[in-house]
Amino acid sequence: MTRRLYLLLTFIISVSFLAGCTGRERPERLTLKIVATSDVHGLLFPHDFINDVPADGSLTRVYSYVREQREKKDAEIVLLDAGDILQGQPLVYYSNFIDTGRIHIVPEVMNRMGYDAIVVGNHDIEAGRPVYGKIVDESEFPWLAANVVNNATGRPWFKPYTVIDIRGVKIAVVGFTTSMVPEWLPQQLWEGMEFKEIKCEAERWMQVILEKEDPDIVVGLFHEGMGETVSSGPGEPAAYTGGAGMIASSVPGFDIIITGHDHRRWNTWVEGPDGNMVLVAGPGSHGRHVAEVTVDLEFNINKGSYDRNVSGKIISMEGYEPCWGLVAEFQGRIDEARDYVSRQIGRLEADISSRESLFGSSPFVDIVHRLQLDMTGADISFAAPLSYDATLEKGYLTVGDMFSLYRFENFLYTMELYGSEIKNYLEYSYGNWFNTMMREDDLLLRYRTAHEDSPIILDDGGTYRLAGAAFDFDSAAGIDYTVDVRQPAGKRVTIHTMSNGEPFLADRKYLVAINSYRGSGGGGHLEQGAGIPRSHFGKRLVSSTERDLRHYLMEYIEKEEVIHPVALNNWTVIPEEWQRKAKEREIKLLFAD
Repeated sequence: MTRRLYLLLTFIISVSFLAGCTGRERPERLTLKIVATSDVHGLLFPHDFINDVPADGSLTRVYSYVREQREKKDAEIVLLDAGDILQGQPLVYYSNFIDTGRIHIVPEVMNRMGYDAIVVGNHDIEAGRPVYGKIVDESEFPWLAANVVNNATGRPWFKPYTVIDIRGVKIAVVGFTTSMVPEWLPQQLWEGMEFKEIKCEAERWMQVILEKEDPDIVVGLFHEGMGETVSSGPGEPAAYTGGAGMIASSVPGFDIIITGHDHRRWNTWVEGPDGNMVLVAGPGSHGRHVAEVTVDLEFNINKGSYDRNVSGKIISMEGYEPCWGLVAEFQGRIDEARDYVSRQIGRLEADISSRESLFGSSPFVDIVHRLQLDMTGADISFAAPLSYDATLEKGYLTVGDMFSLYRFENFLYTMELYGSEIKNYLEYSYGNWFNTMMREDDLLLRYRTAHEDSPIILDDGGTYRLAGAAFDFDSAAGIDYTVDVRQPAGKRVTIHTMSNGEPFLADRKYLVAINSYRGSGGGGHLEQGAGIPRSHFGKRLVSSTERDLRHYLMEYIEKEEVIHPVALNNWTVIPEEWQRKAKEREIKLLFAD
């Protein structure tokens, strides 16, 4: 027998064995490239509709990269997204709530790009059932969430997983989203759903997928974040609490996990419970980067399965021009959204900045306080700066400016709280917000550190990073109070009186205006701060708006026509001289300009 004939017979036998064992013909070798985006937040095109400036990310830049990879033909491309695309830019808000008669802009663009699957994010649920229900129907790819269950049927509300077949190779993609949605969003947005804990559902669905589908590769598509690192020594894999890292280390069967939600970039190996290493990749946000995972497959005839070589990298889209052809296809809809965003709704008589809100009473937040009190007739309002660094300049306000003033589609609740609960709520907020100052040159704000007493973590630009999120820094209106930062957390707030001069009473029940994120438990202010059990939130809820707060802010400004932004100055940080000097120092630490 000649060598050539021997090799030919060997190849035929191996292919026959492969087809006979699996019931399908598959290539001996195959290279896959899994390209993933996440947390696009409506940035479909290279334009920031809020600030009316070019954007440095967008799906159109991603599409240029994806087209380049497809044209190379050296690998099969799988395109995935890890959620949170239906909120953020006015373009998607316009398609969510204004231009509802046509196909939604998000599935139209993603269909055009050839996405294979997306996992549902919390901000996708925030758009409301009419919106995400319509979008699921209009998408040519599945929206996944295996841990979101329909209470009426006991079955997943969304598709739990999908199997992508490429030349006989089966890639199972299973989706999971954060179980915190009921704590962050009003019940009317998710009523009838149960958001189950991910780990148990991942174990259950992994067994289903392996037994039913016999996949060659299993990819987890998570809108959950990586989780926190518990310990990591030199040469040792990191250990994680919660998040995709914990799932990778505790649930066997995953080959790759794509994760989003935390807006961070990851390209990390995690040791699974069976000793196999799982690549966890996170692309960051807004289409500025993609996570690319390359999988080289070679069939091993002795094992009857593929040997896999997996590698990953994060790729910046900075060097890629937007796909202008795709932009041109949607130019009409882009122009309509720009006309909507540029519509003038009133006039602002002075500049306002969210930076001021980090250090005390400010016009930026107090506009929201005034609206909440006026709309509800409540005694007290709670609000926070939802934008960390935003400025509205003196002059005409537009619809787009409202997305800087109020970033999220929160509803407005009114709830009943006792005076003592209000005080404890504020103690909790300021405990997470401010440091304890022992002398006037100490830091006022709390900053992120790796561990207690360790150096402060700086971001990529060399500026300080806050320990908490600015949108959790709730202040109050309707009461006059001081915050003494010389005192330890929990003993800083002294409420002197109601702002109308009436006494403030610890045992009196007050009507409080509060956004739906906070009123649903977001940030822990009600439960951990005020000490109200989560099961009692519904009993305290008096009313809710039917639309998002931004909508009412626009109506309020249109009615007022001219806005004179002034701080209520109903609360002060003491000692005031310490606060003034700290503010001067720390603005320079936080912001690069």
